[in-house]
Amino acid sequence: MAKVAFIGLGVMGFPMAGHLKTKGGHDVTVYNRTASKAADWAAKFGGKSASTPAEAAADADFVFTCVGNDDDLRSVTIGKGGVLESMKKGAVLIDNTTASAEVARDLYDAAKAKGSDFIDAPVSGGQAGAENGVLTVMCGGDEAVFEKARPVIDAYARMVGLMGPAGSGQLTKMINQICIAGIVQGLAEGIHFGKRAGLDIEKVIDVISKGAAGSWQMENRHKTMNQGKYDFGFAVDWMRKDLGIVLTEARANGAKLPLTALVDQFYGDVQAIGGNRWDTSSLLARLEK
Repeated sequence: MAKVAFIGLGVMGFPMAGHLKTKGGHDVTVYNRTASKAADWAAKFGGKSASTPAEAAADADFVFTCVGNDDDLRSVTIGKGGVLESMKKGAVLIDNTTASAEVARDLYDAAKAKGSDFIDAPVSGGQAGAENGVLTVMCGGDEAVFEKARPVIDAYARMVGLMGPAGSGQLTKMINQICIAGIVQGLAEGIHFGKRAGLDIEKVIDVISKGAAGSWQMENRHKTMNQGKYDFGFAVDWMRKDLGIVLTEARANGAKLPLTALVDQFYGDVQAIGGNRWDTSSLLARLEK
């Protein structure tokens, strides 16, 4: 059992912190900007809540963060009352936020300067993966620190891998989002085409999902897409935030991402028709408007 702090109890962080308590058996203290959410978590899982990130992190062996973006992450780590004010020497800061590689490298340096360690560890698997404790975790950092943190991360993960030095986890998550964007657009166009052609989409998917066109998105989203329902997971606003990070990194490293840039624009179209909180499969709604 380790002493663990968890900062950020959104749709991902709330169940992830719960798995650290129930499956991992750790002593968990949580912090959330909306204090009532932290109180709800403590009541549900039997852990403790704190009034600031620094208070939660004091004396913790591992400190997890899972917040919205780079600015939020800097606020709860190096800002006033942030976790690095109180983290003890040798403690490990593990960030599950999908953020930039730049902020990951900055936090690695900031943690080292305090005598602590840092792993960037963005996740994939969505809300369902978080609730079921089967997330994929892409890590960047020092190998020895990763091996120390891995058994703790395992509480909410199905797959945990070290991708390279600090920032490599975030870069891998960017690749994940690049691939998903293209797959969802292709699936949306396929369903749209099939409906216009008068085909039975369920029969079509039943056949093609068993071949080379098959994907997680096809298996898990085609039914709701065909029904025009888009309330099942990762929101368009969040995907646009992630793709913005991807495209910024691509401009810096010279990568050519024409399809990703186009799909980002398509998600902008979805936002324009009121789909900010629809899930990412709502690219189909844009084609059918």
